Amino acid sequence: MRKTTPLVLAALLAGRLTPALAQNTLDESNENAETPFFQHIRPDRPGQTITAGVLRPGQFQLETGWQHYAPQGGVGINSQATMLRIGFFNSMELRITQPYVFGTAGTPATMGESGAPRPDSVGWAPLTVGTKLMLTPDRASRFQVALLVEAALPNTGQNGLRRSTWAPAGRLLVSQQLGRRAALEGNFGFVQSGITLTNIFNGQIGGQYIGSLALTAPITNQAGYFVEAYGRGRDNLTTGANAGLYYRPWTGLRFDATVGRILGGVSAGANTVGVGLGFRLGGNGGN
Repeated sequence: MRKTTPLVLAALLAGRLTPALAQNTLDESNENAETPFFQHIRPDRPGQTITAGVLRPGQFQLETGWQHYAPQGGVGINSQATMLRIGFFNSMELRITQPYVFGTAGTPATMGESGAPRPDSVGWAPLTVGTKLMLTPDRASRFQVALLVEAALPNTGQNGLRRSTWAPAGRLLVSQQLGRRAALEGNFGFVQSGITLTNIFNGQIGGQYIGSLALTAPITNQAGYFVEAYGRGRDNLTTGANAGLYYRPWTGLRFDATVGRILGGVSAGANTVGVGLGFRLGGNGGN
């Protein structure tokens, strides 16, 4: 008997919840909608955890960042990723992500799926598109749940990063507001490196599962900190932690700087350092 796959479960869940999305509108009478937590920009970076926040219709948000990955006894990797988020009707947003891996083809710059150096894995990574759907009925609720579905497109990207098959991913996003500015965010989902119609019909889908928990809290009205723990894998679990600071000069702009370490798995001992920013247009009020 074939096993039910995470991709099929995600598709069924999305199908069951779609009729309810039309009811997901902002409750203007909810006083919590005026808290800094909801008025300020909520980027889906840094780290592994993605927030449950969904942009309002007409809002645009650009998030970009640079990261240095330093394995033990290996060659370091520099990468950059830029994501455009667009809010549209009801509680939905469109997401387009384009990563880039720096290096020169012919040098062992990155690690492939097998863990061996890939001399051609540099340049543009596959383009990823997706959507985030808010499942809780009130956008200003202190407790929020959202569903993220996205996929890396086939025949996009360069060199060893290019794929000929779809690479879907899905996550359940949960957020609990703490006070007026802080939040505890959790994710649970899966990432599939590649998939074809044959895989689906034969039930041969075996991606990696991911789980994470992150706390974002303020230090001052404009600055705060971020800490996160995560696990990722299937047969071999990779675990790690990230921490960092952010500075928000005004409501729609935020800078961040983070450090991280992989604690378990084949890449245990590797360190990461990153910087980035998030910029939002539309719906920006005061500080």
